[in-house]
Amino acid sequence: MVQTKHSKQMAVLDLPNGAVNGSPNGTQPSREDDESRTHLSWWRLNDVEGRQTWDYLEDEEARRKRPQTVAEKWHLNLPTDLPELPEARTPKQAIDNGLTFFSKLQLDEGNWACEYGGPLFLLPGLVIAWYVTNTPIPKPYTIEIKRYLFARQSKSDGGWGLHIEGESSVYGTAMNYITLRILGASEEDPRMVKARGKLHELGGATHGPHWAKFWMSVLGVAEWDIVNPIPPELWLLPDWVPIALWRWWIHIRQVALPMTFVWSRRFVFPLNPLTRSLRQELYTQPYEAVNFSSNRNTIATIDNYNPKSFFLTTLMWLIIWIWNPLFRFHFIVRRAEAWVWELIQAEDRNTGYAGLGPVNAPMNALCCYIQEGPSSYSFRRHLDRFHDYMWMKDEGMLMNGTNGVQVWDTSFTVHAVVECDVASSPKWQPMLHRAHAFLEAQQMRAETYNHKKYYRQERVGAWPFSNNIQGYTVSDCTSEALRAILYLQVDNADTYKSLVPQSRLRAAVDVLLTMQNRSGGFASYEPTRGSTYLEYLNAAEVFGRIMIEYDYPECTTAVVTALSVFQKHYPDYRAPEIKKVKSRAVEYIRRAQAPDGSWYGSWGICFTYAAMFALESLASVGETYQNSGRIRRGCQFLLDRRMPDGAWGESYKSCEEKRYIQHPDGSQVVQTAWACIGLMIAGYGQREPLREALSVIVGRQMRNGEWKQEGIEGVFNMTCMISYPNYKFYFPIKALGMYAKRFGAEDVLF
Repeated sequence: MVQTKHSKQMAVLDLPNGAVNGSPNGTQPSREDDESRTHLSWWRLNDVEGRQTWDYLEDEEARRKRPQTVAEKWHLNLPTDLPELPEARTPKQAIDNGLTFFSKLQLDEGNWACEYGGPLFLLPGLVIAWYVTNTPIPKPYTIEIKRYLFARQSKSDGGWGLHIEGESSVYGTAMNYITLRILGASEEDPRMVKARGKLHELGGATHGPHWAKFWMSVLGVAEWDIVNPIPPELWLLPDWVPIALWRWWIHIRQVALPMTFVWSRRFVFPLNPLTRSLRQELYTQPYEAVNFSSNRNTIATIDNYNPKSFFLTTLMWLIIWIWNPLFRFHFIVRRAEAWVWELIQAEDRNTGYAGLGPVNAPMNALCCYIQEGPSSYSFRRHLDRFHDYMWMKDEGMLMNGTNGVQVWDTSFTVHAVVECDVASSPKWQPMLHRAHAFLEAQQMRAETYNHKKYYRQERVGAWPFSNNIQGYTVSDCTSEALRAILYLQVDNADTYKSLVPQSRLRAAVDVLLTMQNRSGGFASYEPTRGSTYLEYLNAAEVFGRIMIEYDYPECTTAVVTALSVFQKHYPDYRAPEIKKVKSRAVEYIRRAQAPDGSWYGSWGICFTYAAMFALESLASVGETYQNSGRIRRGCQFLLDRRMPDGAWGESYKSCEEKRYIQHPDGSQVVQTAWACIGLMIAGYGQREPLREALSVIVGRQMRNGEWKQEGIEGVFNMTCMISYPNYKFYFPIKALGMYAKRFGAEDVLF
């Protein structure tokens, strides 16, 4: 449990509050006023079996006994006092410098930690949940969340977007304005005045999307009439019904679950001076004059990425005017709420109360508060688990997009070191031994309780994205972790012990084989369960492709590559089935390629990211630049999009607009590495374009071995960007290793 210390005498520093060199691109410095901040040197990062939480140590003796580590200092952008390394001019020198630095960031458990921020709609749900349940917010959290939100406020218009690089929207501006007011910001603060002006310019809070209206109604600063109906009776639909909620994508399903419960109970926080004031601040007319029911479908253009379908608005009309008044009998409601509550309890039990993610976790906590009360075990467990999502950095405190990136980052780090042919080096063995042990410990060995009843995918043998506390199977995370294990304990068996027995390696393959879709492709958490027609029910508005699991080139290619590596060592295990699965998956990857040679990426930005995975998987089945026109088209797509410096940089706008858009800030180290990896693994043999690109990567490496943060790297649901700060370490290192193996240890700097 996090033991954050706070008191009335908590020390804070009255220092300028803003961006620091090396912070992620898009940082907006705050005004240099008396905004308080905590002592960054008093924060400590815990990592217990992959559970990452931050402590604020006010006691001097506690700080003395536990001095800050290099990793803690680096995450907080404090001086690390690491020495300068010899200047790197060759790939091998840059690899050595990069690993020297990155190895210092490894935690004792063997994993790497990082910020997993970007979305600006996560903190509001948490803070509102704290507030309406009368939960004291730790003073250090209050100070640092405020500081972060002001740091991320748009300098030009005073608003906030869906994510840190996005344009100001009603969703971002209204929700973060409310959050800051709860945390003590004055409505007369010039920054808040400017934010309020932007919100009113966009139409006011009535123009927010569904999720914003839900939380505003919970807080009591909007009437429930503004929320389109989400009755729990939907969960009583038989499983065979095409729109049954078990068919929905796991993230929207787990958000809809508690939403239906809270909507049915019409929970409202009692009015107090703050919420009375907010009622007058959020709208462009007096609160009493707002017609909430007529604004259910009102939404600002900037927020309306995926407009509601005619089918959905018709269904909502039928629920409001036919179902609710005529057929919503009490016994039906009681039965529906009981089933929804059982499903919520199952989600809590199966994730150790962490929840799938930071959107449903505060909602589930609110349901526990409503159903069982503030002193209940379930509610208290949720309060403890909230700390797993909090991340402290130089700008302040944010809420991560999951409870970490532990398994994902650790797996790719292993891949990079192995690709560089230094896994057997005594210098890097301690780092890899710890990474190996971490991955072994995080493999899931038991099914969740009654998983079929509660619609959970099988997970024995699988790996999650973060840690096995959260415990959700993910196809590509399982694939990448399996590869990492095989690279260490099989390919380098003389150096690394066999921590994961063959039975568990086979279990990983077994669970992957259950996840293929009829199309041949692979989705993320589970096979696709519903039709694309379910997108007509997308009520989230701000996201696209959110209602069902889809085939993803990245997930599919990860599975193909992992199965190929596994078969190299265990060719007889389920050989006919694996052959068939791979064949169908490869056909999907080929079909997913566009006529211009590209693949659309759904989890990274965007075409560059997908190309790396697709080219790697096709190479694993023997399809290369030399023998495949398809591969040559994929490589040419990348080569045609090089920037003037010979490197690559792709904007997040590519994800939204589904066309390649160059990054406005120029080339990016991470995307340059992705492109180089894809080209080299595909067998592209021209040295000079690769040398030019790697010259950019080596040239931007700092003398201590690190690379500075540039643009945001990840995406989900087409519109929301998310940060993967460790990408700037292991992908450049991997690209440099591949180049060195193919072209030697030549000087690549121009």
